[in-house]
Amino acid sequence: MKRTLSTVLTALLLLSLCLTACAEETKPETFTSGDYEYILPENGAAEITKYSGKAENLTIPDQLDGHPVTAIGDSAFYWCSSLTSVSIPDSVTTIGNYAFSWCSRLTSVSIPNSITAIGDWAFAYCSRLTSLSIPDSVTAIGDWGFAECSSLTSVSIPDSVTVIGDGAFAECSSLTSLSIPDSVTAIGDRAFSGCSSLTSLSIPDSVTAIGDHAFSWCSSLISVSIPDSVTVIGDSAFYSCSSLTSVSIPDSVTAIGDDTFYGCSSLTSISIPDSVTAIGNYAFAGCSSLTSISIPDSVTAIGNYAFAGCSSLTSLSIPDSVTAIGDYAFSWCSSLTSVSIPDSVTAIGDRAFSNCSNLTLSVGRDSYALQYCKENALNYTYPDSLDWLNN
Repeated sequence: MKRTLSTVLTALLLLSLCLTACAEETKPETFTSGDYEYILPENGAAEITKYSGKAENLTIPDQLDGHPVTAIGDSAFYWCSSLTSVSIPDSVTTIGNYAFSWCSRLTSVSIPNSITAIGDWAFAYCSRLTSLSIPDSVTAIGDWGFAECSSLTSVSIPDSVTVIGDGAFAECSSLTSLSIPDSVTAIGDRAFSGCSSLTSLSIPDSVTAIGDHAFSWCSSLISVSIPDSVTVIGDSAFYSCSSLTSVSIPDSVTAIGDDTFYGCSSLTSISIPDSVTAIGNYAFAGCSSLTSISIPDSVTAIGNYAFAGCSSLTSLSIPDSVTAIGDYAFSWCSSLTSVSIPDSVTAIGDRAFSNCSNLTLSVGRDSYALQYCKENALNYTYPDSLDWLNN
């Protein structure tokens, strides 16, 4: 059984914190001003490294002891459980890693236009944060930047952002709408995984890659439009998107990876373009509403469990380009009545058609598929009218 994403996120956060702590060397001199500790890394500008106060509504000062505050350092407000709102001054340009992570009562944050970078895990586990406006000055949202912000309902990503990091909005389970700007070129691994309230999504033409698990467990996602610019759809990209009814895969995509549409139980049909050469392991496994699928002549291999559990699939034609069918590839396709296997197929995996009780395979005489049928006691026929030769 696969571990829950929330457990994985917690483990990643703890490991990341540990690695950061272990990597620390000689620290610069630390100064104290009221509830703040800070350092002066360069040019006399202050970087806040720790806040020890108990304020609920906090306005961070723009100066400490006459030094302009330009950075909020790593873990500076980490686990400040009293904070409900925070205003960051215009003097600040960077928000460090883990800066406000696990501020569990934080409901609002004002990020100024001076900010250019939001660090990894910066607001992760701020479970009461409801809305967020990212200013036009930000070019990158760090890995897991807003992960587990489970009350976040909407977010505005400006045109300045070019990179949405791994897990940036993972497990934002209340996020209902999202607009990805034309400036974004890549959507990171698990970027929106677990956004279970997200219903629709438009990916702009600027995006060339969709990362692994990018939209996995988006259980309310009904439709998605993937532009022609996308060349890579990562493994498990739409894993367990159980409400997804339709998806268009563009001609630019060359492979459908492992688990890409696993568990998309509402998906009724899908068109695979001629550019695709491989269908990965578990690619469409558990797509129990899938009634038809056309595999193009470009495909050479069908992975293990690729269509396992597609219980509504009734018929299928495998093109001459295919040479290998993986283990359990069409197992538990209980409505499948006919499959045509060409002579080009020279390898069929273990139990590739197991639990397909209504199935008759159409195979060529003296083909590998024929021998496979005989060895595995599968029903078969020939693709012509000479049925009396079936023996």
